[in-house]
Amino acid sequence: MTTVGLERLPGRPCPIAAALELVGERWAMLVVREIALGATHFGDIVRGTGAPRDRIAARLKALEAAGVITRSPYQSSPPRHEYRLTASGEDLIPVLDALLAWGKAHAVAADDPARLPRYRPLRDLKGSR
Repeated sequence: MTTVGLERLPGRPCPIAAALELVGERWAMLVVREIALGATHFGDIVRGTGAPRDRIAARLKALEAAGVITRSPYQSSPPRHEYRLTASGEDLIPVLDALLAWGKAHAVAADDPARLPRYRPLRDLKGSR
């Protein structure tokens, strides 16, 4: 698992800054969201995030290096892998749930036609998979 030395961080070095070094890039958290929702294959993760394939490939490598996800082969020809959250990745679910609640309250208008009433915390969905 990758860690970040606080002495390397600019400004006020703290664990929040260290965490953002590892998972603070937008696509990183959306990759974690997709895997938490059950998307384990590359194409499904790309579709769920809407990000370019190269960005997701880079995020998956970085998250694996950080110990947030694991990658294991499920097909040898052509080689394909599936992705799962590690314990460290599972520990991000409450962070995603907090962002979901904040986003619903402050970032998305209550009358937005694309706002879906079915958004539920990931911790609630975890047991239903």
